[in-house]
Order: sequence, then structure tokens, then C-alpha cells
Amino acid sequence: MERGPVLTKRLAHGDLAAVAEVRAELRRLLRHWGGPGRADLAELLTSELVTNALVHTDRGAQITASTGDGPGARVTGRLRVEVRDFVSRHPTLRDRPAEDSTSGRGLLLVHTLADAWGVRAHGVGKVLWFELEAEGVP
Repeated sequence: MERGPVLTKRLAHGDLAAVAEVRAELRRLLRHWGGPGRADLAELLTSELVTNALVHTDRGAQITASTGDGPGARVTGRLRVEVRDFVSRHPTLRDRPAEDSTSGRGLLLVHTLADAWGVRAHGVGKVLWFELEAEGVP
């Protein structure tokens, strides 16, 4: 698979200001990618995974975002975002958080809105990832 532009960033534990920085860098990466709203959706889902990694783990995280799928990928290819943390415990997808709950919706958003997503073990820790098609999946 050919890869288009790549964003890679290491994030310190608890550095929630880094979430806004990641969103801005992702916005620049995706400036010419995707149909209407796709880059905004990518920012939302990335924010959720990054925030979860920074709040629920104790050693920071690393994000990698890339477009790929051959020639023209920068505009039309699939976006893959991976957020690696250093805690082996896998997250639990909640069916429906309590209405008055202020947390617990991030992974549900990823599950509902991403074209594909998952979690895999990675050395010490895990990688949560999602993918979006540039034009959306019908």
C-alpha cells in the first residue's frame, strides 16, 4: 500500500492541551482530503481516542495518521489513525452510557461513525485505530 502524508506525534501523559494540537495538525494533513465533513469527523474521532489515552493511561501516547491506497491517496484514499498507549488493558465498548454521565461516549462514537475500527496488542500496550474513506461508505 502506498502511503500519502503521515502525521506522527508523541504525547505526554495528562497533556490535554495536546488534543487541540493534534486536531490542528490533523486538519493541516487533511486539508485536501475527503468529501464534505470527512476531515471534521476524523478530527472528532481522533480527539476521542487521544483524550482516552491521555486520561486513562499513565505513560502518554503516540498518534499516527496517514492516508493511503495508491496514486491520488492524498485526496481520495482511506485515512487510518492509530493511537498507541502503554497499558495492555483493552477498553470496553459500553452499549449506552447513563444520560447524566459526562464520559463513556468516546469509543461508542468511534464504533458508530468510523468505517472500520479496532484494537490490537502492541508490545507493552495497545493500539486503538479507526479508518475513514475519503467519501464515506454508503
